[in-house]
Amino acid sequence: MKRSYVGLALGALVTVGAALSLPSCGHDQKLVSLQIQPTTFTFLEPYQPPPATNVTEQYTAVGTYIHPPATMDVTNQATWTVDDGAITMSTPGLFTAAPNFCGVGDISASVPEGTGGSANVLVAYATVTVDNPANVLCPGGGKLATLAVGVVGNGTVTSTPAAINCSQNGGTCISTYDVGASVLLTASPVTVTWGNCPGASSNICVVDIPAGGTAVSATFN
Repeated sequence: MKRSYVGLALGALVTVGAALSLPSCGHDQKLVSLQIQPTTFTFLEPYQPPPATNVTEQYTAVGTYIHPPATMDVTNQATWTVDDGAITMSTPGLFTAAPNFCGVGDISASVPEGTGGSANVLVAYATVTVDNPANVLCPGGGKLATLAVGVVGNGTVTSTPAAINCSQNGGTCISTYDVGASVLLTASPVTVTWGNCPGASSNICVVDIPAGGTAVSATFN
C-alpha cells in the first residue's frame, strides 16, 4: 500500500510539472494577428447629392491574442497613420475626408505584440478612396456631371427625371446626372426663351448631359 501512495504522489508531481510547462501557462498575452475594419472605404465629396454624403468613417482595429486566447477592440491602443493628404484623423480611427480632393491611399494601425513590452509590432492596412464622380480626374470620375438651369423672369422649370424644380428669378438651380443621360426640361408658362439649348421647342428643352456638365437658361417673357 505504501508503494501505491508513493506512485500516486510522483504521478501528481509529474502532472503539475507538465501543466506548468504548457505554452498557455499565463505569461504575457501575445498579439498574433491584427485587422482593420472596414478594409476598404470610399469617401464621396460632401457637396455631391445623396447617396454621396459620406464624409466621416470610424475604422476599428481588432486584435487576436493568445495566452489566453481573446479577440479585442484595440482601436484606442493602436498607432494610426494615413498617407493621403485629403484624410485627417480626429480621434483614434475616426477619419474625415476634406472637400476638393480625390485619390487613393492607405490607412495603417500598429500595435505591440506583447503586453510585457515586446519590441515586435503588428501592422494592419486598409485602403481608403476619396472620390468625386463628377470630376474626371478622380478615381471614379466621369460618371456624373452637373446640369445648371438659370431662370430669369416669373416662371418655373422642372425636369424629367425629377431633380430640378426651379422658380428663382435671377437664380440658378443645379443638379447632378449620369453622363450621357437625357434630361427633359419643361417651362411654365409656355412663353419662354431658352439659352444654350439648340433642340428647344416651345416650352420643352432636351439636354444630353456631357462629361463636363452644362448650363441652360430660361427667360420668361
